[in-house]
Amino acid sequence: MSPRVRIVGAGMAGLSAAVELARRGIAAELSDGAAQAGGRCRSYHDPQLGRTIDNGNHLVLSGNRAVADYLATIGASDRLSGPLHADFAFVDRATGARWSVRANDGPVPWWIFRDGRRVPGTRVWDYLRLAGLLPGKPGQTVADRIATRGAVWDKLMEPVLLAALNTAAADGSAALAAAVVRESLGRGGRASRPRIAEPTLAAAFVDPAIAWLARQGTALTLGRRLRALRFDGDRVVALDSGGGEEPVAADETIILAVPPWVASALVPGLTTPDEHRAIVNAHFAFVPPAGTAPMIGVIGGAAEWIFAFPDRLSVTVSAADHLVDVDRAELAARFWADIAAIHHLPATLPPWQIVKEKRATFAATPAQDAKRPPAETRWRNLFLAGDWTQTGLPATIEGAIRSGERAARLAAGVVLG
Repeated sequence: MSPRVRIVGAGMAGLSAAVELARRGIAAELSDGAAQAGGRCRSYHDPQLGRTIDNGNHLVLSGNRAVADYLATIGASDRLSGPLHADFAFVDRATGARWSVRANDGPVPWWIFRDGRRVPGTRVWDYLRLAGLLPGKPGQTVADRIATRGAVWDKLMEPVLLAALNTAAADGSAALAAAVVRESLGRGGRASRPRIAEPTLAAAFVDPAIAWLARQGTALTLGRRLRALRFDGDRVVALDSGGGEEPVAADETIILAVPPWVASALVPGLTTPDEHRAIVNAHFAFVPPAGTAPMIGVIGGAAEWIFAFPDRLSVTVSAADHLVDVDRAELAARFWADIAAIHHLPATLPPWQIVKEKRATFAATPAQDAKRPPAETRWRNLFLAGDWTQTGLPATIEGAIRSGERAARLAAGVVLG
C-alpha cells in the first residue's frame, strides 16, 4: 500500500504521529535527514566513556498521559524507572544542607502541613501563595503572578520551573508554568513521580517505536533531508529531498515534524519561535555506589540536577547559554567537584563527556510562546508537529508526543474524508 501520509522528521513528534496513524490503520512513510531517529531524544555509544549515553537527561512524570499511551502502544511501558512516590531530593552546595520535598499521592496537598515533607523553614502559607500562578494568563511572566523570592521559590519552585521551561523561571511564561503545575503537583503526587528512561532514551522511546512501526508496515528512511516544498493553491504538490521533485498525490498528506528553524525555511510566511535556550549535559564514567540517590537537585552549584545511572553519573544544566562557550574540561571539573562533594566520592576526575545543545528548546517566555503556530496550516494537506507548536506545554517529551498525536488526527481526517 502506498503511503497516504508522509511524515518528515523522526524525532519524538514524528514518531508519535506515525504511531497514532498506524493505530488508525493509515499507511505512512517516515523520513529524517539524520542518520538515526529520535531527534534530541537520542542515545549513542561514546568511545571516550566506553558507554552508551543519552544526549541529555530527559525527565518525564508519571502523570504524563501522552507518554504513557505512547509507551503502552509500542510495548515499552516497563522502560521507565523512578521512585514509588513523588519524592524530590535537594542539597545546598554552599551549606551542605539536604532536604526532600515529599508530596502525598492524592490530589489534596496535605503534605504542605507536615514538617519533613516540605522545604525546611517554610510555612503552609508560603505554598498557598503559589495558587496565584494557576490562572497563568497569556502575556504574563511567572514573576507577574507570584513572588519570586523566599525559601519555597529558591529551594523548590525556581529549580523545578527552570528545568521544565528551560528558561529563567521568573521570566518564563506564566501560562506554561501553570500548565506544568496543574498537570503535576496540581493533580497530586501520583501524577508527579519522576520517571527516567531505562536503560537509555533510545531503548525506551525510539527503538521500540521503530520496531513496532515496522510490524505495522510503516517505512522509515534515514539520511534523507527535505530541501524544499512546492505549493500550488491550497496544497503541497511536491517535495524535493535533493534528488529532484517528488509529486504529492491528490490523496496524500504531509506532516512536517522538524525543528522550527527548518520549518520556517520550508513554509512561506510561517511564524515560529526564534529565540532558543541551551542545555548543557555532562556524563562521567563512574559507577555510583549502592544507595546513591537516582536524582538530586543542587542549589548554588555548577550542576543543577545530578542523575545516577547503573554505569555512570550525569549532570544537566538548563537555560545554559552562559555555559555554552566555557571550556569543556573546565565544565567537567566544575561538575565533578559538585558530584564528588555531594555524593562523597573521590575528587579525581573520571573519564567524562560534555554535550552542549545550543538550541535545545525555544525560550519559554510569553513573547516566544505567542509565536508558536497551531498544527493546522493554510494548506489543506500540510500539518505541523513538534514541541514548538501550540501544545499548551513547554518544550517537553510530553508536548512533542501530544503534537504528533494532534497532527496525525488532523491528517487522518483529511485522508479518511
